[in-house]
Amino acid sequence: MARRVARWLVTVFLLPLLPALFVLGARSGAAAAAQVGSGGPDAGAAPPRIAIDMPSVGLEPGGSFVFTPIVGGKPVRSGQPPVTWSVQEGGAGGTVDSGGKYTAPGTEGTYHVTAALGPDAGERARSTVTVKALSALGDDRRTVWRPGVNGGIPVRSKVCRTVNASAHGNGARDATAAIQEAIDACPPGEVVLLSPGKFTIDGGRFLLVHKGITLRGAGPVRTTLQKTDGAKPGQEATGPNPAPLVVIGPSRMSKPGQTSTADLAADAVKGAREVVVRSAAAFKAGQFVVLDELSGAVWQKDPAGRGQIWASPDFRVVWQRHIPRQEVTDDPFPEALSWFSREDRPTAEIKQIERLHGNTVVFTTPIHITYRASNTAQIAGFTQPFTENAGIEDLTLIGGDQGNLRFQWAANCWASRIENTVWHDEGVAIDRSFRVEIRDSYVHDAAWAQPGGAGYAISLSHGSSESLVENSIIVKANKVMVARSAGAGSVFGYNYVDDGYINSNTTWIEVGLNASHMVGSHHVLFEGNDGFNWDSDKTHGNAIYHTVFRNHLRGFRKSFDDSSNRHGPHRAAGATYYSYWHSFIGNVLGVPGRMGGWVYESGALTTASIFKLGWDDWPPYPVDARVAATTVRHGNYDYLTNSVKWDPGFAERTLPTSLYLTRKPAFFDGYTWPWVEASGAKQLFELPAKVRFDAGTPFGPR
Repeated sequence: MARRVARWLVTVFLLPLLPALFVLGARSGAAAAAQVGSGGPDAGAAPPRIAIDMPSVGLEPGGSFVFTPIVGGKPVRSGQPPVTWSVQEGGAGGTVDSGGKYTAPGTEGTYHVTAALGPDAGERARSTVTVKALSALGDDRRTVWRPGVNGGIPVRSKVCRTVNASAHGNGARDATAAIQEAIDACPPGEVVLLSPGKFTIDGGRFLLVHKGITLRGAGPVRTTLQKTDGAKPGQEATGPNPAPLVVIGPSRMSKPGQTSTADLAADAVKGAREVVVRSAAAFKAGQFVVLDELSGAVWQKDPAGRGQIWASPDFRVVWQRHIPRQEVTDDPFPEALSWFSREDRPTAEIKQIERLHGNTVVFTTPIHITYRASNTAQIAGFTQPFTENAGIEDLTLIGGDQGNLRFQWAANCWASRIENTVWHDEGVAIDRSFRVEIRDSYVHDAAWAQPGGAGYAISLSHGSSESLVENSIIVKANKVMVARSAGAGSVFGYNYVDDGYINSNTTWIEVGLNASHMVGSHHVLFEGNDGFNWDSDKTHGNAIYHTVFRNHLRGFRKSFDDSSNRHGPHRAAGATYYSYWHSFIGNVLGVPGRMGGWVYESGALTTASIFKLGWDDWPPYPVDARVAATTVRHGNYDYLTNSVKWDPGFAERTLPTSLYLTRKPAFFDGYTWPWVEASGAKQLFELPAKVRFDAGTPFGPR
């Protein structure tokens, strides 16, 4: 994050749209199978024929959860054998359908869901449901997190064309034209299959997946797309004709022309799905638009003591622009105003129009922050049509020198089970896109791990919203992820993230999990990840309203000697100057036996601290007390004090299981979920992505 090293060289509560979910004593499938009816079997007895994957769950009033039966020790998701579901308390205890989807009543209490197997329903399993409202996140901090491909990534089996590596010398000759021809000819909904082997994409060329097909290999490592004239490990220089390997979208560059815009006639209210515009004549159902507003920035006294700063009156938007100009920290103006957004409109999110009624525009998903008519809030179209329902699967990408994989004007598109390595710029760039999903993948070893955009692993930009990065491994890059004027409603869930570094100064402990690095990003959820820290940088302005829930934030990187006093800044959870309204709930912080010399909280750059809030990386290193004052911290366990700390302002001592999932994810079959239990007798279980990394088998299941 820093350009200079100092002395080192969900939660959703009472919200009908997104009820929170919590679990008491959650167990893995094998453990769940041991609890049937009112008690477990005798020692040495055979496992019961039926169990429920989650013996105890908790929901908000009106919330829902999908239970999965365990029959013969295995999860059953097909409906066979049939299971009969019921609620012990009848209608007063909520409802459950034939598929195991339970909906809680509006009244708090303890209820019981029963699954019965067999013609006489003689074999039963029971789950206890605690229904209770939670209040740790206010309405301004929460949103509806339902990200990724709508309905899930489709399973496609029909192959329209197969391209063989042997036909192109197994990488000896350029294969771009042959693969692109197959993509162009493939009907939507079908698969272009690449054989095992190597395919070279050189000479500034790239593959353009511009319609709803799947580009699939025989598996990562087995099928490789490579640039032999692109990025090289440890080399700063790009090739002679820099280009990505794959672009999912209509084109690589913007199409010239004017976009349609409409001013809002009234505020676009957070949580609503509709806006009223002055005129909707230029828009239509199905269209993708950006919803944004002017920053409203004016010259204000800089609380950091650096003269005046260009910021909105409420400091929702803080640009790096000062009077007098700060030569090292300030961005160039007016250029920076449109680096990753429409000019001076960094608070933004991509939406899809579902329908129109006169001048009322109804979106497919809720709005994540209020956009104000007083700030000239608008919706604006794009000159490019969006590519929808396209994906890339089971491939290795190596050597791209304008990134390896780029989503440009893409919606409901994905990358699954890919290896992404040795790139310049961004390993995966999600730009001007909606509901993109990255899952079960391995992004590692940037070619040149330097700040300034040379080696970022995952990047969201230009209003991209409702993206999902899940069950993946991201290691050995400068910044493991960034969100530049983007990220609204997105989720970074259940990933293993490590070894963010600067290759010319490995003593600097980079920002880890984050959704920052350009002004405007807001309302991103981080859930269930294992990371070396979470932080929010202000290098190019601030980010706001992120939620950090049930993560393990270690404070140490795997491959560097971060116990050394020469390394820093040391923190498990941080937020730099101007980083307001973030929330840390139910996390486990630090590493057992390694916290000697640390303190619980400090804004000082050189003090190792569990929480480093309001810190600044430029002399004279002031501390922003407002960051700590606006941060929610509730139910976090740390290995410095070996205790869980609750905010006394909130009465609840039971946390939700998930802020975006409504059932136990399949990739946790055989594992305890949630794997982070800050208030439990055991705080940490196993994260599947970390297990795969440690075993040398990094890719998620097919």
